[in-house]
Amino acid sequence: MNGAPQPVETLEAAINQAAKLLASNPSLAAEKAREILRASPKHPLATLLLGMAQRNLGAIDTAVEILEPLAGAHPQWAPAQYELGVTFGLAGHAEAAVAALRRAVRLRPDIGEAWRLIADHLFELGDPAGADLAHANHLAVSTRDPRLLTPAAALCEGRTAEAETLLRAHLEQYPADAAALRMLAESVARIGRDGDAEALLARCLAVAPGFTAARYNFAVVLVKQNKTAEALAEIGKLLAVEPMNPSYLNLQANALTKIGEFDQAIDAFAAVLANYPSNAKIWLAYGHALKTAGHRGDCITAYRRSIELAPALGEAYWSLANLKTFRFASGDIDAMRAQLARPDLAGEDRLHFHFALGKALEDSKEYPDSFAQYAEGNRVRRAGLPPGSYVPDETSAYVRRSKTLFSADFLGQRAGWGCWDRDPIFVIGLPRSGSTLLEQILSSHSMVEGTMELHDVHQIATSLVRESKQTDRLLYPEVLASLCADDFRALGERYLRQTRIQRKSGAPTFIDKMPNNWTHAGLIHLMLPNAKIVDARRHPLSCCFSNFKQHFSRGQHFTYSLEDIGRFYRDYVDLMAHFDKVLPGRVHRVIYERMVEDTETEVRRLLAYCDLPFEDACLRFYETDRAVRTPSSEQVRQPIFREGVDKWRHYEPWLDPLKEALGPVLDAYPDSPTP
Repeated sequence: MNGAPQPVETLEAAINQAAKLLASNPSLAAEKAREILRASPKHPLATLLLGMAQRNLGAIDTAVEILEPLAGAHPQWAPAQYELGVTFGLAGHAEAAVAALRRAVRLRPDIGEAWRLIADHLFELGDPAGADLAHANHLAVSTRDPRLLTPAAALCEGRTAEAETLLRAHLEQYPADAAALRMLAESVARIGRDGDAEALLARCLAVAPGFTAARYNFAVVLVKQNKTAEALAEIGKLLAVEPMNPSYLNLQANALTKIGEFDQAIDAFAAVLANYPSNAKIWLAYGHALKTAGHRGDCITAYRRSIELAPALGEAYWSLANLKTFRFASGDIDAMRAQLARPDLAGEDRLHFHFALGKALEDSKEYPDSFAQYAEGNRVRRAGLPPGSYVPDETSAYVRRSKTLFSADFLGQRAGWGCWDRDPIFVIGLPRSGSTLLEQILSSHSMVEGTMELHDVHQIATSLVRESKQTDRLLYPEVLASLCADDFRALGERYLRQTRIQRKSGAPTFIDKMPNNWTHAGLIHLMLPNAKIVDARRHPLSCCFSNFKQHFSRGQHFTYSLEDIGRFYRDYVDLMAHFDKVLPGRVHRVIYERMVEDTETEVRRLLAYCDLPFEDACLRFYETDRAVRTPSSEQVRQPIFREGVDKWRHYEPWLDPLKEALGPVLDAYPDSPTP
């Protein structure tokens, strides 16, 4: 029997076997495909399997050499076009990938993964509108359950509320429907309910751990909520499957910047740009990371590259202006004016151009036109905010309620509560008050680590209302009255645990420089009674006008009106004066102008308050090499100069509304007005 011919494996069985081996053993799959091709040269399916096997083995160029002729010979065969598109993407040929994937969905519009890849590539190529449309198609075709077609259509067409209603009704009957959970998360995320989206996506992944698209959505909402460690863990799982996926790499880079890992972030951005060099938005994000890390020259180059790719991208011009030490050339000013003359310029770009042009004209001492540009930028920004984004009366009411709650008796009854760790130094005040300068001075000390503007205190405060067991859902800060000593200790420990990811050097003390934490001074004191609180204060006209001419990327909605800024400053002074009264000496105040005039005396006072020995390096703070993530990042890398103290005086003719809003605070500065 040894010489008898062996049974010949049928062609169909051989192809099936090769297909089954693709994922588990691509090398053997390739061998099987070659056996078929020796018996049946140019067999289309065997050729496709060989190309896929080579791709799975990491031989991307070889896979392209196999699949490109196959797709050309079979232009109406969707699988060949799709696999070629996937492979082109892995080879870094984004435009060719999109072209092949579009051919695939023209032949078979129901290939959901093809639409997702098209969306990813278009986003990285700088076509967000095309990416949004492809993403909507992906959602629609990925929903195979006919009961989800109507909500999918509503979501694709922007009828978010309708989609949410339909999806919630569906999930009442089918609570474990992963596709519906992901769609509902998408609908609530679109209207800013990221916490709800996170919970829905966590449920979705519990049901379907292999649902890659949902995991990417999950990572995105985690990044948006500053849950960066959790987000990076999810991104790591995604990159383990697709290590060169540009959307994953871009998200990873943005997440890394949030925790101060700027060298890694810069490398991640560079990896994306190596394959997608025509995306202006990624060049912009790359520039931001370079700026924060102190690479000024490379940062300007990145911003300039962004402008070359997208001349109407106002944010790129504003990013140059926001370096503060950068000076525009006359050609830049002409280019900005030309863009502003376009009737079709998007509002977001328009406001950025106004702010950037205001800064350029300020530098050239054209103050009337400069103020007009700042005012128009603020008007456009304010008009684009949702109704009720900032209501000054609400801030004033919050301050009154805080003063009522945080009485001397209330605080005295809770003396000694909280977590007793001494690690944090909170630098509070208003933006543009000199807080970054104080952070740089303190972080130059050998026992202190600078981090960035941390959102953890605000997140803890908002969670207290959401997690309150009170049936009447107390407001913040009144909800604090319902907490016991163990609760405050747990909150302090939670804060230290959440911020640990920001600490890299091992220094015993670290800085949390979030100016708006002045609204949470009472909470900080109760949960971390030994933490230091430093109030950075600057002349009200100087500070407030500096905020008016600063475009903040998010939040700070009080800055878009001189009247609103003035009232906000007055409320801030009112609350801090209250804490000076009920907790004498608890908060250390640094007057910016005094720091400029007599730096050494003020630095010694500051260090003494923080229980830190004097170190000469704190006077040479501008030599400290560290990442700085605020508009003052370039300024604090220079010695203190007096030039910026009185810049507001050039604009005094237009500041009457601000002076009126400030009221008695203006005349009383640097002290608080007498009640």
